[in-house]
Amino acid sequence: MTESAQAVREFKMPDVGEGLTEAEILKWYVQPGDTVTDGQVVCEVETAKAAVELPIPFDGTVRELRFPEGTTVDVGQVIISVAVGGGAAPAAEPEAAPAEAPAEAEDAAPKGRQPVLVGYGVSESSTKRRARRPAGEAPAAPAPEAPAAPAAPAPEAQAAPAAETPAAPAPATPVANGVPVSGAGRPLAKPPVRKLAKDLGVDLAAVVPTGEGGVVTREDVHAAAAPQAPSTPAPAAAPQPQGAPEPAQPAATAPDARETRIPVKGVRKATAQAMVGSAFTAPHVTEFVTVDVTRTMKLVEKMKADKDLAGVRVNPLLMVARALLVAIRRNPDVNAAWDEANQEIVRKHYVNLGIAAATPRGLIVPNIKDAQAKTLPELAAALGELVSTAREGRTSPADMQGGTVTITNVGVFGVDTGTPILNPGESAILAFGAVKWQPWVHKGKVKPRQVTTLALSFDHRLVDGELGSKVLADVAAVLEHPKRLLTWT
Repeated sequence: MTESAQAVREFKMPDVGEGLTEAEILKWYVQPGDTVTDGQVVCEVETAKAAVELPIPFDGTVRELRFPEGTTVDVGQVIISVAVGGGAAPAAEPEAAPAEAPAEAEDAAPKGRQPVLVGYGVSESSTKRRARRPAGEAPAAPAPEAPAAPAAPAPEAQAAPAAETPAAPAPATPVANGVPVSGAGRPLAKPPVRKLAKDLGVDLAAVVPTGEGGVVTREDVHAAAAPQAPSTPAPAAAPQPQGAPEPAQPAATAPDARETRIPVKGVRKATAQAMVGSAFTAPHVTEFVTVDVTRTMKLVEKMKADKDLAGVRVNPLLMVARALLVAIRRNPDVNAAWDEANQEIVRKHYVNLGIAAATPRGLIVPNIKDAQAKTLPELAAALGELVSTAREGRTSPADMQGGTVTITNVGVFGVDTGTPILNPGESAILAFGAVKWQPWVHKGKVKPRQVTTLALSFDHRLVDGELGSKVLADVAAVLEHPKRLLTWT
């Protein structure tokens, strides 16, 4: 893969989370012909957890963008190719040193580089695989179609130890039931595609591949799972199987259509899966309490006018967060997790406080690390930053991991309360309803007071009714008499 004195390097979609198998390209920041440098952000992608910016790990000139914006790409697929300098030596001796010369040229830049994304590190292993590829593929692909090589990296890696002669790759495409299979007798497909087939209950041996080199693609699996749907889009998807998310959009073309189908992907898809898993794994119990928060609302107004808190965002949610932290301190058993594998309850001695945030891409729950150790101004600053970052779609996957308890503020929508579903892996979630003026018995007389309703859902494997009731009652008590923030801490 050379152009005159330049070599072309390929940048693959990394796993920017933990075990994620795909990501959608939201925006390209570069175009073919642009110059890029090591560490420069070239695109923004959306995973099942968040939107993430991807930096390129080497210098050069953009040669090709493999996928347009809006395309969902599997982890490990090449998304951009870059012409880099210093490629003459590897180009001159591809036959003499296929495994060493390219490795030296490509390992020189990333040797001292540290990982810049979660799950994304240095590329020594990928360079070695890339170096072995030309030796095994030259007889099978005499045409100069270099991009055909990365189409099936997994089967090639398995067949590499046995490839002692150039004739070995020839049996790489035997046919069984009309489907190309690898030397091991398995249809050619990448690991994410195999996982998708397993999840959908599709036998890969019965799938008709449309990818280059007889590789089974995600679209082929979906077509096998629902053969009636792709009757018309299937032929058009063959030349560009990677861009197949587009056929799902023609539903909105008719102006008088009675239905619109929206593909479920990214954050919304992950949220749906997580909520289903949580609802049918953890036995939920929800308790409610209605409380007079007039004193707390007055305190919020006084704090807003306090010069010592100038620039700090003070609001009722801040006071609810502080009240929940006080309740957890008084009832530490509620801050725990259920370890299914070891059949153990893991009590956490820290509180990573999650705040459910509605964003244009769906509901996410970033959390404030070690919230129990923060002062009120520090907690206010962390809340403000968390919310603003979430609304901008810049929340990182790390910010959404490791939560212990969550608050969801449904009151901002004018809702009194609800029965919230636990964030997976957490023990409790508190719903904070709208604060409204209502008639209330205060000091023996009916007066207008500011009232709200709190709802606490908890995992009954971890939290019994007594403990859950104590936590909810403590939160309500602090909000009713905020001076308890001093007496209980």
